[in-house]
Amino acid sequence: MEHSVIVIGGGIGGLTAAALLGSAGYHVQVLEASREWGGCAGKFQRGEALFPVGATLGMGFEHGGIHQRIFQYLGIESPSNQLLDRVMDVHLPGVNLTFHRNRETHVNGLMRAFPDIAYKIDCYYRDLYRMAKKIRTLVDSLPILPPKTVREWKELIMSLNFSSLTLLPAFQKTMLDLLKKYDLHVNPSFKHFIDGQLIDSMQVESDQCSLLLGCLALDMYHEGAFYLEGGLYRIAECLVDASISAGVKATLGRRVVGITRDERNQEWIVSDHRGNEYRTTHVICNVPVLSLKDLFPAKYAPLINNYLKEKERAELWGTMSLYMLLKEESLPESLPLFSQICTSPDGNMTEGDHLFLSLSHQDDRQRAPEGFRTVTVSTHTRLENWDTKEKYDTYKSTLEEKMLDSIEMVIPSIRSDLIQFYPGAPKAWERYTGRPGGIVGGFPQTNDHALFNSLSHRTPLKNIWACGDSVFPGAGTIGVSVSGYHVFHSITGKKLPK
Repeated sequence: MEHSVIVIGGGIGGLTAAALLGSAGYHVQVLEASREWGGCAGKFQRGEALFPVGATLGMGFEHGGIHQRIFQYLGIESPSNQLLDRVMDVHLPGVNLTFHRNRETHVNGLMRAFPDIAYKIDCYYRDLYRMAKKIRTLVDSLPILPPKTVREWKELIMSLNFSSLTLLPAFQKTMLDLLKKYDLHVNPSFKHFIDGQLIDSMQVESDQCSLLLGCLALDMYHEGAFYLEGGLYRIAECLVDASISAGVKATLGRRVVGITRDERNQEWIVSDHRGNEYRTTHVICNVPVLSLKDLFPAKYAPLINNYLKEKERAELWGTMSLYMLLKEESLPESLPLFSQICTSPDGNMTEGDHLFLSLSHQDDRQRAPEGFRTVTVSTHTRLENWDTKEKYDTYKSTLEEKMLDSIEMVIPSIRSDLIQFYPGAPKAWERYTGRPGGIVGGFPQTNDHALFNSLSHRTPLKNIWACGDSVFPGAGTIGVSVSGYHVFHSITGKKLPK
């Protein structure tokens, strides 16, 4: 059984670990419950239209980005992608802004939009970019947090330099502290602009977002934001192809229902819903960590509870998504591929007051036939709004209408020109992605959940590993890929070249 690995879940984190371990000669089998690869970055087809399930904006394909490094290590080509100079438009009450890839262009645009605070904005971004540069130098070595072994501590210490140590005063600060430093927190529109970027990338607004991770997140768009032809599910498909080429067995429609231990043979036994059993040395769980207790016998509950550190009580988000097909002629010519829409004058970033809109490229024939475009729009929502049948049905209808009202700001004819329309509420996410209650995005990156307070990919159970958006470094295809790499590194000792 040496070199035997079972990966539970075919999301991008699990597939990253599987492809890397397969390339290193391990005997790997991936078990995915659904009929699609990619998890929250998967897809579904309706007629001639293809819709990305969740994540849509690609990151990490620039030189030195995590996807570029992993794909190069595996010797495979990256999915066809387009680097965006105009990352997204942001529509706030009374002001429309553009997030530019070029840092100078970006800051100058914001200074023109807010002339009364232009100098403060310039200082704010100089500070933010300075910190982000230092953080990026540190994370390029892909350190593991929180470190649990001598090797992990050694690698972390070796990645530090004097510049890294100057970040220590910011360790327990929030993004709100940086806004306050330049009195920008009192400007509602600018603060709402920052909050909109953070809620989509960090799952939390500036008042609670970790300063270090928030700076890195806002700077990441400048490193490279990409449109992937077809969608981000192409990352998963490329990893599956690489895995199979390396001898990995990748199986859809296999829902894991239990994991037990054969102490006599020092093996884990993984059982699926069809009654199949798989004996293995290592198990990689690419599932939300809150699902772990459901997979193991009760005797392991104390260890799992200690691992979770009461994170079961953390408030996690759900999402409401609208998937639409429109005729090309229905769309304004100036509409970019990605937009944020915030309609709340108070800066609420959830419940339809803040939307992220993704539009398929006009030449992307994988997403829609010629003359048509797909549109995906999502908003964060609190799961307690959906916790009874009566509330669920009523709120779904209410939120649909509210979201369509907001979309009319950028696509005025959205209601009359809909060709296809599919709402996706939290139960749909639970049904198709297996995420309990429909949770998305992992833990909000507050100081209580980020960096040294993150969950490790290394669980207390021997050779049971976790990857995905629930563990360090968190959500997004970048975060889950890093967690998958961390599992690979811990099992094999091998490292990605810089």
